[in-house]
Amino acid sequence: MEQLLLKKLRDGQPLTLREQASLVLLLSIPAILAQISSIVMQYIDASMVGRLGADASAAVGLVSTTTWLTGGLCSSLGIGFTVRVAHRIGAKEEQRARETVKYGLVTVFLFSLLLMTVIVLLHRRLPLWLGGAEDICENAARYFLVYGCTLPLMALNMAAGGMLQSSGDMRTTGFLHILMCFLDVIFNYFLIFPTRTVRLFGHAVRMPGAGLQVTGAALGTMLAVLCSAVLMLRHLLSVSPALHLRREETYRFRGKDVADDLKISLPVMVSSVIMGSAYVAGTRIVAPLGTIAIAANSFAVTAESLCYMPGYGIGAASTTVVGQAKGAGRKDLSGRLGWLAVALGALSMGVMAVFLYAMAPVMLRMLTPDARVRKAGVQVLRIIAFAEPLYGASIVAEGVFRGLGKTHIPARLNLVSMWLIRIPLAILLAGRMGLPGVWTAQCIELSFRGSIYLLALLLHQRKKTE
Repeated sequence: MEQLLLKKLRDGQPLTLREQASLVLLLSIPAILAQISSIVMQYIDASMVGRLGADASAAVGLVSTTTWLTGGLCSSLGIGFTVRVAHRIGAKEEQRARETVKYGLVTVFLFSLLLMTVIVLLHRRLPLWLGGAEDICENAARYFLVYGCTLPLMALNMAAGGMLQSSGDMRTTGFLHILMCFLDVIFNYFLIFPTRTVRLFGHAVRMPGAGLQVTGAALGTMLAVLCSAVLMLRHLLSVSPALHLRREETYRFRGKDVADDLKISLPVMVSSVIMGSAYVAGTRIVAPLGTIAIAANSFAVTAESLCYMPGYGIGAASTTVVGQAKGAGRKDLSGRLGWLAVALGALSMGVMAVFLYAMAPVMLRMLTPDARVRKAGVQVLRIIAFAEPLYGASIVAEGVFRGLGKTHIPARLNLVSMWLIRIPLAILLAGRMGLPGVWTAQCIELSFRGSIYLLALLLHQRKKTE
């Protein structure tokens, strides 16, 4: 159904309001399911590591923001190429879209190799720079090293998935993300824990295990990403109706196209640095509050991510539909589709916020047996719940701007929001309120961010119609 609606969009045929809403929903659902699977994986990962104790959880939490930064840089570089794929498919320039796939994958892979090298060189120093205690730094360094070696696979997986989504194929990427999460749980189960006896259907079963603890969690993720990346690339390059490579087509390097694609990617990368470095700074603010605060902060982030799944799923769909509408020259339709997606994102994350507030104790109980960590985590989750609707609006609005190719706008908004609002407030409130103060600063900043994104989208829409 969604492919028929996308074809009508590309062919310049009118779409009713119901068809527009259906298109956004149909593209969003597979992406949301992929987000759900990813969150479930994070929950199970965190729960497995949580069973090892607060120190193990704190070790992963200490470097988690840096993994977001480096992973965000890889995914950001691919954004320009995925957006151009949507534009060129919308304009019915499928051969040029396939050329974009080729040089996009090569560019992303080479960049990820560079980042991997940097991580390998710095993995032992980073936990110390972040202010971690000596008893968690060794595990944190090992986890970060394995994560760094996973980056090239992760970068190819994200870029290939983004290109498939831009072509309108949300189902394949959704299925493969779900498979990756399932495999991650299986690999982690055998790599984190030692050989042990478990009860299975009333019988004692000897279950083999490597006993690698925190390092095993990172290795499990690496193997899962490897499987997903191989399958994702195979589908993109051999199966996708619009994007699979043709033997009869000769590759033509277009320097201007690459430059245009990078003009979209570079602001996203700048935005990723802005956001990632702010997250790292936030970790540096939390670290002196102690191991319990670090672990609670890490688990609360994992629990809160349950609210993100509709926002990021709808945001991915908005990039696809708005990007293809722009490529097809349907400026009026791109605006309406963008606002529909933003409204849906804010509404869905508002519903999830109510769930987050009510179920915070249950969610933390699933993640850690430590009562002190659970108490601190519940407190901060109930603070951040109030910001989720506006946060959802900002997530989807950013996807809309990406679809339009206006990636410089989110970069500027994120700079103002994170470094002029969140970080100064977090520094001020951490000393007075501890971890709740840091999350109060986040709540204020996310609400502010959502407001300025809505204002920017409105101003852009007015400017376009003048």
